[in-house]
Parts: sequence; structure tokens; C-alpha cells
Amino acid sequence: MKKIRVGVVGIGHLGTYHLQKYSKLPQCQIAGAADVIPGKASAAALEYHCLASADYRDLLGALDAVSICVPTAGHYQVARDFLLAGVHVLVEKPFTASLAEADELIAIAQQKGLVLQVGMVERFNPAIMALDRLNMRPFFIEAHRLHPYQERGIEVDVVLDLMIHDLDIILKYVKSPVLSVDAVGVAVLSEKTDITNARIKFAGGCIANVTASRLSLQRMQKIRFFEQGGYHSVDYRNRDLVSLGFAVSAQGKREIVDKRLEISKHDPLEEEIRSFLNSIRDNTEPPVTGRDGRDALALALMVIANMKTQPGG
Repeated sequence: MKKIRVGVVGIGHLGTYHLQKYSKLPQCQIAGAADVIPGKASAAALEYHCLASADYRDLLGALDAVSICVPTAGHYQVARDFLLAGVHVLVEKPFTASLAEADELIAIAQQKGLVLQVGMVERFNPAIMALDRLNMRPFFIEAHRLHPYQERGIEVDVVLDLMIHDLDIILKYVKSPVLSVDAVGVAVLSEKTDITNARIKFAGGCIANVTASRLSLQRMQKIRFFEQGGYHSVDYRNRDLVSLGFAVSAQGKREIVDKRLEISKHDPLEEEIRSFLNSIRDNTEPPVTGRDGRDALALALMVIANMKTQPGG
């Protein structure tokens, strides 16, 4: 089968990783790299033997598929240009800056029969994929995503930078409309909110308490699900899952049972990109659709809109 010609627009932190993962997959060939910063695209071209340009539009006729890793404000325009040119698109999170932009991209992809996947990489975390094997019905969820401060990503609120990962995972398992959001946030080191806590109530009765911070000294990326049948704790960073259930002993006593689900050893980003390429090859819906990306964005924007902000330190 003919190899899929792929490219990456935005050769920064994430774009570099996308190129590395594409280079490992035999079903594709890296055909182009673009970045507005002089030298970044040319360095990638030297390493991967592909076209290089400071203007992504120079790649429109040379690619079958593209990863878009530019800052969020540029997602819509770059994705729109590639979709209109008949190119399959994997766009990093958050999907777009507005719901109207997301809706237009979804419509174009549907009209042209193209794969449009949103880069919610935690969907491909081995611990989350192991959790998928359970028929969970959580009534309470608690998530913490705490990162040290860094300059990358501060052009957006911490909700769109970090929390959106957990919001997407919560929506994946809580298939119920949002009733209310109560949130508080503080801007400390950047002009945007750097730490946020949100309490989200769903129509089905589930409540999620979600915290995101880019002011921590150490990283913590954990989410816990409580349901009537058990408790499940995911450590995203260590790709670990503790899953406890309940059973009744011969004496009629309720006992805690460790379910010990098998967890694979794959790399989440490589698995995400492989799924993108497989969807193109098989002409199937991607695991994280444009609609999924839009839903996560809608909830993130709801958190921001309901946030009670405090002045920075």
C-alpha cells in the first residue's frame, strides 16, 4: 500500500515529538515541515529528508495528512486551509479558540470525507485504555493536574492548557449533560489564570472536582473515579491504574478486591498518531473526533466563563 505523505506544522515542543513518532511508523513518509521561526523547519528537513518552509501553505499540495502543532490561535486557519485542500488533519488540543471555529472545521471535514482528529493524548494513555475495559458508571470524580511553571502554553488559560485533558476524559465516561459549573481561578505568574478548581455537576448525578495548576514544584497527573461497584485511580504520568471492586465472601461479608487490570507498555503519542494513520487507511472515524474536541472545548469555556477570578500575587 502507498505510504501516507505526512507533515507537521509548528516544529516546537509538540511538533518535534510528532515528527519523531511519525518517523517510527512504516505506513507513512514524512514529506514536509513548516515553522515561522527561521531554522526550525530546515533543521527538521535535514533530519527527516523532507520539504521545509516558513509558510505552511507551501506544503498544501505535498501532503496527504498533517499534524497541526501551532499555538491555539492558529489552529482554525491552518486546519481550515489543509482541509479545504483535501488533507487529513490531526490538530493538537485545544481544538480551536471558539466553538464557531470548531463547528466550521467539523463541517468541512464531513463534507470532504476527511479524517479530523483532535490531539487529546490522554485518551491513549495505557492506564486509560485499560480502564476502558470496565463498564464504569462513576458518581464522583476527582482530578489533579499539577505542573511546574514554564513559558510554553501560557498564551492560554490553564483550563485550556492543562485541565482540558481531564475534562475530555470525564466527558468520555460521564455521558450526561452538564447541569452547572462552579469554578475559581488565580493568575499569578502569567496574564492568564495559572491555577483553577472547578466543581461540575452532571444531569445523571455525577459530580467532578477538577484542579489544574502550572505553579507546582512537582508534577502530579491523577484522576480518581468512584462508583457503586468500586474505585479506580489512574496515574497518567506513571501510566498506572489501581482498580478496586467489591465482593461478598462465603461468610456474607463485603470485601475489597484488587482487579489488577493488565496495562500495555505503549507510548501514548505514538499510539495517537498510529490511530490517526489507521483511520485514514481504513476510512474510519478516528478515536477522538472533531465533535469530541468540540465537547471538551465547550466544557473548558464553560469553566472559564463561570470562574471567579482573584487578583494575582
